[in-house]
Amino acid sequence: MFVLGNLIEALAKIVDIGLTIYMWMIIIRAILSWVNPDPYNPIVMFLYRATEPVLYQIRKWIPLGNIGIDISPIIVILVIIFLQSFLVRSMLQLAVYFK
Repeated sequence: MFVLGNLIEALAKIVDIGLTIYMWMIIIRAILSWVNPDPYNPIVMFLYRATEPVLYQIRKWIPLGNIGIDISPIIVILVIIFLQSFLVRSMLQLAVYFK
């Protein structure tokens, strides 16, 4: 059973790293929105393509167009922090149980 514990632990670490990278992508995109970057820059295009589907779903679910501030990145970051605190920790505890 230790193999299953090691597998779950490795998956938890990969999920944690992936969530951290995605959180930084959201932060960088939010900062770039303040300076109005070149939309044809490949890095900017990648950031927009990688983050827009999630941000769009949040904007569609919580329409806050009247206040003039896009808080969808903040909501996504809070969800990522929740997932890191709940999902990743639960997976690590489950891995310890199987060791």
